[in-house]
Amino acid sequence: MRFQPLALSACLLFIPGTLFATEKSVYGLNEYVSLPELKLEVTAKLDTGAETASLSARDITRFKRNGETWVRFYLAIDDSHSHPIERPLARLSKIKRRAGDYDPAESQTYTARPVVELDFCMGGTLRTIEVNLTDRSAFQYPLLIGSDALTRFGALVDPSLKYAAGKPGCATVANSAE
Repeated sequence: MRFQPLALSACLLFIPGTLFATEKSVYGLNEYVSLPELKLEVTAKLDTGAETASLSARDITRFKRNGETWVRFYLAIDDSHSHPIERPLARLSKIKRRAGDYDPAESQTYTARPVVELDFCMGGTLRTIEVNLTDRSAFQYPLLIGSDALTRFGALVDPSLKYAAGKPGCATVANSAE
């Protein structure tokens, strides 16, 4: 098979255009994230190997309000978060347990976590993100952002960078359609 120089040139000219057709933002391994509804800014770890976002929470309870299931929780970030937060339950997420996190004699290799929607501001971008609630107080970062949320942010993650987006600076209304 012989390549035609004109066809090859046309293909090479087309490839860079397709790479930039979808605008992506470069973020570092760690970023500052604002949760405007909670009047809170936290540091987050961006993890392309995780599917969902996880926020550090404690005393998580489900309850009914007007026939709908809601979740009440406290942030497990530091001692200053002593007031409960209440949000509608979006769904329950099945999270695979790590090898050291379960007893092999048990049949459950998954744990069910409540998922709520929260507005996240990272850099200059604001999105409504589903986040599961679990106690992450043993971890360095109270917020883990997985691939679902990273996709919604149009994120490219460069693990050699930290805080590449700078401090969050977003408008007050999230765009959940993007």
